[in-house]
Amino acid sequence: MNGAVGEQTTLAERKRRAGQRIFVGFHGYAVSEDLRKVVREIGPSGFVLFARNVESPEQVRELNRELASLVPDSHPAFLAVDQEGGRVQRIREPATRFPPMRTVGAAKNLTADVSRAMAIELRAMGFNLNFAPVADVDSNPDNPVIGDRSFSRDPGVVGEHVAAFIRAHQAEHVMACAKHFPGHGDTNTDSHHTLPTVDRSADSLRQTELPPFRAAIAADVATLMTSHVVYPAWDETYPATMSETIINGLVRKELGYDGLIFSDDLEMKAVRGRYTAEEQVMCMTRATVDVLLCCDRRDVQMEIFEATVRAQEVNPGAHRNTELSVARVNALRKRAFLLPDGRPIPPPPDLDVIGQHRELIERIQQVRER
Repeated sequence: MNGAVGEQTTLAERKRRAGQRIFVGFHGYAVSEDLRKVVREIGPSGFVLFARNVESPEQVRELNRELASLVPDSHPAFLAVDQEGGRVQRIREPATRFPPMRTVGAAKNLTADVSRAMAIELRAMGFNLNFAPVADVDSNPDNPVIGDRSFSRDPGVVGEHVAAFIRAHQAEHVMACAKHFPGHGDTNTDSHHTLPTVDRSADSLRQTELPPFRAAIAADVATLMTSHVVYPAWDETYPATMSETIINGLVRKELGYDGLIFSDDLEMKAVRGRYTAEEQVMCMTRATVDVLLCCDRRDVQMEIFEATVRAQEVNPGAHRNTELSVARVNALRKRAFLLPDGRPIPPPPDLDVIGQHRELIERIQQVRER
Protein backbone atom coordinates (compact mmCIF):
# COMPACT_ATOMS: atom_id res chain seq x y z
CA MET A 1 0.00 0.00 0.00
CA ASN A 2 2.75 2.47 0.91
CA GLY A 3 4.52 1.88 -2.36
CA ALA A 4 1.37 2.45 -4.39
CA VAL A 5 0.81 5.80 -2.79
CA GLY A 6 4.47 6.80 -2.85
CA GLU A 7 4.78 6.11 -6.57
CA GLN A 8 2.06 8.68 -7.30
CA THR A 9 3.56 11.62 -5.46
CA THR A 10 6.74 13.08 -3.99
CA LEU A 11 7.36 14.07 -0.38
CA ALA A 12 7.49 17.73 -1.44
CA GLU A 13 4.07 17.41 -3.06
CA ARG A 14 2.62 15.72 0.03
CA LYS A 15 3.98 18.51 2.21
CA ARG A 16 2.57 21.17 -0.09
CA ARG A 17 -0.87 19.56 -0.02
CA ALA A 18 -0.71 19.11 3.75
CA GLY A 19 0.10 22.78 4.27
CA GLN A 20 -2.76 23.84 2.03
CA ARG A 21 -5.11 22.07 4.43
CA ILE A 22 -4.01 24.19 7.42
CA PHE A 23 -4.85 27.67 8.73
CA VAL A 24 -2.63 29.01 11.50
CA GLY A 25 -3.08 31.59 14.24
CA PHE A 26 -0.29 33.38 16.10
CA HIS A 27 0.48 36.05 18.70
CA GLY A 28 1.45 39.67 18.21
CA TYR A 29 0.65 42.73 16.14
CA ALA A 30 3.24 41.99 13.45
CA VAL A 31 4.85 39.04 11.72
CA SER A 32 7.52 37.51 13.96
CA GLU A 33 10.51 35.45 12.92
CA ASP A 34 8.87 32.45 14.58
CA LEU A 35 5.79 32.84 12.40
CA ARG A 36 8.00 33.12 9.32
CA LYS A 37 9.55 29.76 10.26
CA VAL A 38 6.12 28.18 10.67
CA VAL A 39 5.07 29.45 7.26
CA ARG A 40 8.27 28.18 5.65
CA GLU A 41 7.81 24.75 7.23
CA ILE A 42 4.06 24.33 6.75
CA GLY A 43 3.05 26.58 3.85
CA PRO A 44 -0.46 27.20 5.21
CA SER A 45 -3.33 28.30 3.00
CA GLY A 46 -4.54 30.88 5.48
CA PHE A 47 -4.17 32.85 8.69
CA VAL A 48 -6.64 33.56 11.50
CA LEU A 49 -6.49 36.81 13.46
CA PHE A 50 -7.78 37.26 17.00
CA ALA A 51 -8.09 40.21 19.38
CA ARG A 52 -4.48 39.52 20.42
CA ASN A 53 -3.43 40.54 16.90
CA VAL A 54 -5.45 43.76 16.76
CA GLU A 55 -4.16 47.18 17.73
CA SER A 56 -5.80 49.48 15.16
CA PRO A 57 -7.44 49.21 11.72
CA GLU A 58 -4.28 50.58 10.08
CA GLN A 59 -2.13 48.02 11.89
CA VAL A 60 -4.51 45.16 10.94
CA ARG A 61 -4.45 46.16 7.27
CA GLU A 62 -0.64 46.26 7.32
CA LEU A 63 -0.47 42.94 9.16
CA ASN A 64 -2.76 41.31 6.59
CA ARG A 65 -0.62 42.75 3.80
CA GLU A 66 2.50 41.31 5.42
CA LEU A 67 0.84 37.92 5.97
CA ALA A 68 -0.17 37.81 2.33
CA SER A 69 3.44 38.48 1.35
CA LEU A 70 4.65 35.36 3.20
CA VAL A 71 3.13 32.93 0.71
CA PRO A 72 3.70 32.57 -3.05
CA ASP A 73 1.44 34.39 -5.51
CA SER A 74 0.43 30.99 -6.90
CA HIS A 75 -1.18 30.11 -3.55
CA PRO A 76 -2.51 33.42 -2.14
CA ALA A 77 -3.49 33.44 1.50
CA PHE A 78 -6.93 33.48 3.05
CA LEU A 79 -7.04 36.14 5.76
CA ALA A 80 -9.72 35.21 8.27
CA VAL A 81 -11.28 36.45 11.48
CA ASP A 82 -14.22 35.66 13.80
CA GLN A 83 -16.28 38.83 13.46
CA GLU A 84 -19.77 37.73 14.44
CA GLY A 85 -20.88 40.80 16.39
CA GLY A 86 -21.71 40.87 20.09
CA ARG A 87 -19.27 39.06 22.35
CA VAL A 88 -17.43 37.38 19.46
CA GLN A 89 -16.02 40.43 17.71
CA ARG A 90 -12.24 40.42 17.43
CA ILE A 91 -11.99 43.95 16.03
CA ARG A 92 -13.76 46.57 18.13
CA GLU A 93 -13.49 50.36 18.43
CA PRO A 94 -12.80 52.32 16.33
CA ALA A 95 -14.50 49.72 14.11
CA THR A 96 -18.27 49.59 14.41
CA ARG A 97 -19.41 47.57 17.43
CA PHE A 98 -22.10 45.33 15.98
CA PRO A 99 -24.72 43.93 18.38
CA PRO A 100 -25.24 40.20 19.00
CA MET A 101 -27.03 38.42 16.19
CA ARG A 102 -29.97 37.75 18.53
CA THR A 103 -30.49 41.53 18.64
CA VAL A 104 -30.06 41.78 14.87
CA GLY A 105 -32.53 38.96 14.34
CA ALA A 106 -35.10 40.69 16.55
CA ALA A 107 -34.85 43.76 14.28
CA LYS A 108 -36.40 41.56 11.55
CA ASN A 109 -35.19 43.02 8.24
CA LEU A 110 -31.80 44.59 9.01
CA THR A 111 -29.60 41.47 8.90
CA ALA A 112 -28.43 42.05 5.32
CA ASP A 113 -27.58 45.68 6.14
CA VAL A 114 -25.55 44.61 9.17
CA SER A 115 -23.76 41.89 7.22
CA ARG A 116 -22.96 44.26 4.36
CA ALA A 117 -21.58 46.91 6.73
CA MET A 118 -19.50 44.34 8.59
CA ALA A 119 -18.06 42.94 5.35
CA ILE A 120 -17.17 46.41 4.03
CA GLU A 121 -15.19 47.21 7.19
CA LEU A 122 -13.48 43.81 7.17
CA ARG A 123 -12.48 44.08 3.54
CA ALA A 124 -11.05 47.54 4.11
CA MET A 125 -8.71 45.94 6.67
CA GLY A 126 -7.64 43.23 4.22
CA PHE A 127 -9.81 40.27 5.22
CA ASN A 128 -11.35 37.97 2.65
CA LEU A 129 -12.99 35.39 4.95
CA ASN A 130 -15.17 35.75 8.04
CA PHE A 131 -16.04 32.82 10.28
CA ALA A 132 -19.67 33.92 10.48
CA PRO A 133 -22.62 33.58 10.66
CA VAL A 134 -23.53 31.25 13.51
CA ALA A 135 -26.18 28.91 12.10
CA ASP A 136 -26.83 27.23 15.44
CA VAL A 137 -30.34 27.26 16.86
CA ASP A 138 -30.38 28.46 20.48
CA SER A 139 -32.56 25.57 21.60
CA ASN A 140 -31.04 25.03 25.06
CA PRO A 141 -31.29 27.91 27.58
CA ASP A 142 -28.43 26.35 29.57
CA ASN A 143 -26.04 26.52 26.62
CA PRO A 144 -22.87 28.32 27.80
CA VAL A 145 -21.34 28.99 24.40
CA ILE A 146 -24.05 29.93 21.85
CA GLY A 147 -26.87 31.94 23.46
CA ASP A 148 -27.23 35.36 21.85
CA ARG A 149 -24.72 34.45 19.14
CA SER A 150 -27.69 32.68 17.53
CA PHE A 151 -30.31 34.63 15.57
CA SER A 152 -33.21 32.85 17.25
CA ARG A 153 -34.60 29.79 19.00
CA ASP A 154 -36.71 29.06 15.92
CA PRO A 155 -34.94 27.03 13.18
CA GLY A 156 -36.87 28.72 10.38
CA VAL A 157 -36.06 32.21 11.66
CA VAL A 158 -32.39 31.30 12.04
CA GLY A 159 -32.33 30.01 8.47
CA GLU A 160 -33.85 33.22 7.07
CA HIS A 161 -31.30 35.43 8.80
CA VAL A 162 -28.37 33.12 8.03
CA ALA A 163 -29.23 33.23 4.32
CA ALA A 164 -29.56 37.03 4.35
CA PHE A 165 -26.23 37.40 6.16
CA ILE A 166 -24.42 35.11 3.72
CA ARG A 167 -25.72 36.74 0.57
CA ALA A 168 -24.88 40.26 1.75
CA HIS A 169 -21.42 39.30 3.03
CA GLN A 170 -20.39 37.51 -0.14
CA ALA A 171 -21.77 40.27 -2.34
CA GLU A 172 -19.07 42.43 -0.72
CA HIS A 173 -16.42 39.81 -1.59
CA VAL A 174 -15.90 38.54 1.96
CA MET A 175 -16.51 34.80 2.07
CA ALA A 176 -18.89 33.61 4.80
CA CYS A 177 -18.78 30.47 6.96
CA ALA A 178 -21.91 28.88 8.43
CA LYS A 179 -21.03 27.24 11.74
CA HIS A 180 -21.03 24.92 13.73
CA PHE A 181 -22.40 21.94 11.76
CA PRO A 182 -24.66 20.15 12.53
CA GLY A 183 -25.51 22.51 15.41
CA HIS A 184 -24.01 23.55 18.75
CA GLY A 185 -27.18 25.10 20.15
CA ASP A 186 -28.39 22.24 22.32
CA THR A 187 -25.21 21.61 24.31
CA ASN A 188 -24.93 22.39 28.01
CA THR A 189 -21.12 22.38 28.03
CA ASP A 190 -18.51 24.33 26.10
CA SER A 191 -16.37 22.45 23.55
CA HIS A 192 -13.49 24.82 24.33
CA HIS A 193 -13.22 22.98 27.66
CA THR A 194 -14.78 19.52 27.25
CA LEU A 195 -16.49 17.25 24.71
CA PRO A 196 -20.26 17.92 24.61
CA THR A 197 -22.91 15.37 23.62
CA VAL A 198 -26.34 16.07 22.14
CA ASP A 199 -28.34 12.92 22.80
CA ARG A 200 -31.47 13.41 20.68
CA SER A 201 -33.07 11.36 17.93
CA ALA A 202 -32.00 11.78 14.34
CA ASP A 203 -35.49 13.02 13.43
CA SER A 204 -35.36 15.67 16.15
CA LEU A 205 -31.91 16.81 15.04
CA ARG A 206 -33.04 17.03 11.42
CA GLN A 207 -36.04 19.15 12.36
CA THR A 208 -34.17 21.57 14.63
CA GLU A 209 -30.47 21.69 13.79
CA LEU A 210 -30.34 21.18 10.03
CA PRO A 211 -32.78 23.78 8.57
CA PRO A 212 -30.39 26.74 9.03
CA PHE A 213 -27.61 24.83 7.29
CA ARG A 214 -29.94 23.88 4.45
CA ALA A 215 -30.74 27.58 4.12
CA ALA A 216 -27.01 28.45 4.16
CA ILE A 217 -26.28 25.96 1.39
CA ALA A 218 -29.25 27.26 -0.63
CA ALA A 219 -27.75 30.76 -0.23
CA ASP A 220 -24.52 29.44 -1.79
CA VAL A 221 -22.43 29.77 1.35
CA ALA A 222 -18.71 29.64 0.57
CA THR A 223 -17.68 27.54 3.59
CA LEU A 224 -18.99 25.55 6.54
CA MET A 225 -17.40 24.81 9.93
CA THR A 226 -17.85 21.65 11.97
CA SER A 227 -18.59 21.31 15.68
CA HIS A 228 -16.63 19.34 18.27
CA VAL A 229 -19.85 17.76 19.53
CA VAL A 230 -20.93 14.10 19.68
CA TYR A 231 -24.37 13.25 18.23
CA PRO A 232 -24.94 9.58 19.16
CA ALA A 233 -27.97 9.30 16.87
CA TRP A 234 -25.53 9.64 13.97
CA ASP A 235 -22.15 8.64 15.42
CA GLU A 236 -21.58 7.23 18.90
CA THR A 237 -17.79 7.29 18.60
CA TYR A 238 -16.59 10.59 17.18
CA PRO A 239 -17.58 14.26 17.34
CA ALA A 240 -18.92 15.77 14.12
CA THR A 241 -15.50 17.17 13.19
CA MET A 242 -14.12 13.64 12.92
CA SER A 243 -17.25 11.81 11.76
CA GLU A 244 -17.48 10.41 8.25
CA THR A 245 -21.16 9.67 8.84
CA ILE A 246 -21.95 13.29 9.75
CA ILE A 247 -19.67 15.24 7.42
CA ASN A 248 -19.47 13.07 4.32
CA GLY A 249 -22.82 11.40 4.91
CA LEU A 250 -24.96 14.38 5.92
CA VAL A 251 -23.19 17.42 4.48
CA ARG A 252 -21.80 16.05 1.24
CA LYS A 253 -24.35 13.38 0.32
CA GLU A 254 -27.65 14.28 2.00
CA LEU A 255 -27.40 18.08 1.79
CA GLY A 256 -25.39 18.07 -1.44
CA TYR A 257 -22.71 20.51 -0.31
CA ASP A 258 -19.41 20.35 -2.22
CA GLY A 259 -17.81 23.54 -0.90
CA LEU A 260 -15.02 24.00 1.60
CA ILE A 261 -15.43 22.59 5.11
CA PHE A 262 -13.35 23.80 8.08
CA SER A 263 -12.76 21.99 11.32
CA ASP A 264 -13.32 24.00 14.45
CA ASP A 265 -10.09 24.87 16.26
CA LEU A 266 -8.12 21.68 16.95
CA GLU A 267 -6.64 23.19 20.10
CA MET A 268 -10.02 23.09 21.87
CA LYS A 269 -10.13 20.57 24.70
CA ALA A 270 -13.05 18.69 23.15
CA VAL A 271 -10.46 17.08 20.84
CA ARG A 272 -6.99 18.17 21.99
CA GLY A 273 -5.52 15.46 24.24
CA ARG A 274 -8.53 13.22 23.69
CA TYR A 275 -7.43 11.94 20.28
CA THR A 276 -3.95 11.73 18.79
CA ALA A 277 -3.03 14.03 15.93
CA GLU A 278 -2.87 10.98 13.67
CA GLU A 279 -6.39 9.85 14.61
CA GLN A 280 -7.80 13.35 14.23
CA VAL A 281 -6.24 13.88 10.81
CA MET A 282 -7.13 10.45 9.46
CA CYS A 283 -10.73 10.72 10.64
CA MET A 284 -11.16 14.28 9.37
CA THR A 285 -9.63 13.38 6.02
CA ARG A 286 -11.92 10.37 5.69
CA ALA A 287 -14.85 12.60 6.65
CA THR A 288 -13.91 15.12 3.90
CA VAL A 289 -13.09 18.00 6.25
CA ASP A 290 -10.88 20.15 4.05
CA VAL A 291 -9.05 22.72 6.20
CA LEU A 292 -7.82 22.15 9.75
CA LEU A 293 -7.74 25.16 12.08
CA CYS A 294 -4.69 25.37 14.38
CA CYS A 295 -5.22 28.76 15.97
CA ASP A 296 -2.40 29.22 18.49
CA ARG A 297 0.39 26.80 19.37
CA ARG A 298 3.24 26.01 17.02
CA ASP A 299 3.65 22.46 18.40
CA VAL A 300 0.02 21.66 17.55
CA GLN A 301 0.42 23.17 14.10
CA MET A 302 3.47 21.01 13.42
CA GLU A 303 1.81 17.86 14.81
CA ILE A 304 -1.21 18.31 12.56
CA PHE A 305 0.96 19.16 9.55
CA GLU A 306 3.17 16.10 10.01
CA ALA A 307 0.16 13.84 10.57
CA THR A 308 -1.41 15.19 7.37
CA VAL A 309 1.77 14.40 5.42
CA ARG A 310 1.88 10.87 6.87
CA ALA A 311 -1.79 10.20 6.19
CA GLN A 312 -1.14 10.61 2.47
CA GLU A 313 1.80 8.21 2.66
CA VAL A 314 -0.01 5.33 4.33
CA ASN A 315 -3.56 5.53 3.01
CA PRO A 316 -4.64 5.82 -0.64
CA GLY A 317 -8.04 7.14 0.45
CA ALA A 318 -6.42 9.91 2.48
CA HIS A 319 -4.16 10.74 -0.45
CA ARG A 320 -7.18 11.03 -2.75
CA ASN A 321 -9.27 13.06 -0.28
CA THR A 322 -6.35 15.42 0.36
CA GLU A 323 -6.14 16.13 -3.37
CA LEU A 324 -9.88 16.88 -3.39
CA SER A 325 -9.52 19.18 -0.39
CA VAL A 326 -6.73 21.16 -2.06
CA ALA A 327 -8.89 21.45 -5.16
CA ARG A 328 -11.68 22.96 -3.00
CA VAL A 329 -9.19 25.39 -1.46
CA ASN A 330 -8.18 26.57 -4.92
CA ALA A 331 -11.80 26.78 -6.08
CA LEU A 332 -12.51 29.08 -3.15
CA ARG A 333 -9.47 31.19 -4.03
CA LYS A 334 -10.98 31.84 -7.45
CA ARG A 335 -14.35 32.62 -5.97
CA ALA A 336 -12.78 35.08 -3.51
CA PHE A 337 -10.84 36.83 -6.33
CA LEU A 338 -7.53 35.56 -4.93
CA LEU A 339 -6.72 33.78 -8.19
CA PRO A 340 -7.50 35.38 -11.57
CA ASP A 341 -10.40 33.88 -13.52
CA GLY A 342 -11.10 36.64 -16.03
CA ARG A 343 -13.24 38.81 -13.75
CA PRO A 344 -12.00 42.26 -12.69
CA ILE A 345 -10.75 42.21 -9.11
CA PRO A 346 -12.76 44.76 -7.08
CA PRO A 347 -10.56 47.18 -5.12
CA PRO A 348 -10.91 47.14 -1.32
CA PRO A 349 -12.67 50.06 0.40
CA ASP A 350 -10.59 52.79 1.99
CA LEU A 351 -10.01 52.70 5.73
CA ASP A 352 -12.28 55.69 6.21
CA VAL A 353 -15.26 53.30 6.12
CA ILE A 354 -14.16 51.91 9.49
CA GLY A 355 -16.63 52.85 12.22
CA GLN A 356 -19.00 54.57 9.80
CA HIS A 357 -22.01 52.34 10.48
CA ARG A 358 -23.12 53.56 13.88
CA GLU A 359 -26.34 54.98 12.42
CA LEU A 360 -27.27 51.42 11.44
CA ILE A 361 -26.72 50.27 15.02
CA GLU A 362 -28.98 53.09 16.23
CA ARG A 363 -31.68 51.95 13.78
CA ILE A 364 -31.52 48.45 15.23
CA GLN A 365 -31.93 49.84 18.71
CA GLN A 366 -34.89 51.97 17.63
CA VAL A 367 -36.61 48.96 16.05
CA ARG A 368 -36.17 46.98 19.27
CA GLU A 369 -37.61 49.78 21.38
CA ARG A 370 -40.83 50.09 19.37
